Amino acid sequence: MRAKPSKTIRLFLCGDVMTGRGIDQILSSPGNPKLHESYVKDARRYVALAESINGKIPRPITWNYIWGDALTALDQADTDIRIINLETAITSSNDYWRGKSIHYRMHPRNIPCLTSAAIHCCCLANNHILDWGYEGLTETLITLDRVGIAHAGAGCDSAAASEPAVLEMPEKGRVLVFSYGMTSSGIPQEWAATSHRPGVNLLENASESTAKRIAREMIDLSNSGDAIVASIHWGGNWGYAIRQDELDFGRSLIDHGIHVVHGHSSHHVKTVEIHRGGLLLYGCGDFINDYEGIRGHEIYRPDLAIIYLVDINLPKNRISDLQMLPMKVRRFRLERASIEDAAWLTRLLKRLGSDSFTRVNLEDDYAIAASSNNS
Repeated sequence: MRAKPSKTIRLFLCGDVMTGRGIDQILSSPGNPKLHESYVKDARRYVALAESINGKIPRPITWNYIWGDALTALDQADTDIRIINLETAITSSNDYWRGKSIHYRMHPRNIPCLTSAAIHCCCLANNHILDWGYEGLTETLITLDRVGIAHAGAGCDSAAASEPAVLEMPEKGRVLVFSYGMTSSGIPQEWAATSHRPGVNLLENASESTAKRIAREMIDLSNSGDAIVASIHWGGNWGYAIRQDELDFGRSLIDHGIHVVHGHSSHHVKTVEIHRGGLLLYGCGDFINDYEGIRGHEIYRPDLAIIYLVDINLPKNRISDLQMLPMKVRRFRLERASIEDAAWLTRLLKRLGSDSFTRVNLEDDYAIAASSNNS
């Protein structure tokens, strides 16, 4: 892992963090395990599935258990800001959203599982944040505010949902995080926040005009020298293909001055691209979930996750480095991936990035480095 240069902000980004359902059940204050799914009616069933594959999971777990080796890696990396896509409502509400097949919920008393990882910001514009209704959303926002975790992407109305999280770093500057969702990720249209209704910051489409509009809005809310992250929940859960309109949308945001496009929704890692000094992560994959033991998509290796370490050079506000640390989920805990798994991810990223002029290579410490062939 390369040391952080001076005059650099180092961000930790990852994919979906789902601390509800099975994971909530192994924390110290598990909520009501009742589910409203077609096949699984009790959240504890997901714990049993995981244990059937990799062995007993201790209960209750310590607050930092699920992060496992990731915390040591983040501390060694000297990260300045830690940003996740929180795809779980933090609530004890029983008012589940009718018509949805899956509902994620973590009890508010289990919030230390996020604070123990020193998370600075949760992006909320996704297809699970209203799983337990407006009451569940309100309790999520209150709980995050209570423990001092910034958030963006959902709120009491459209103005609140579109506000950025402003992350201040003394003597370094600011990072502004904007959170957006698209219906292509499964967000119901009726979840869109309006002037008189709570909800998520839902984009109407992935057109060039929408990209220009939100880029202008982000830049208008920023100061000179601010680093800007556009976190977007888009695309389907499975498959490496990226829709052309989403490719164009992400590149347009970079062309118009946004520094990082933090894409998520896919349950597995997708391609990365360094474009004109900016970074596009089209699909970061799941980072923490309770899918261990669920069969059907092994070809995509959803058990593998990545820590994305993004260095932003402050004087130029350009991406100066991207390091990716491969992780593996085992017993609901993140472990450093083996050299074989790291090599598999490297080969995958090389293949997926072959058309984007972005090269990757596996380094001696099993980290994957990325750079632009045009740099």
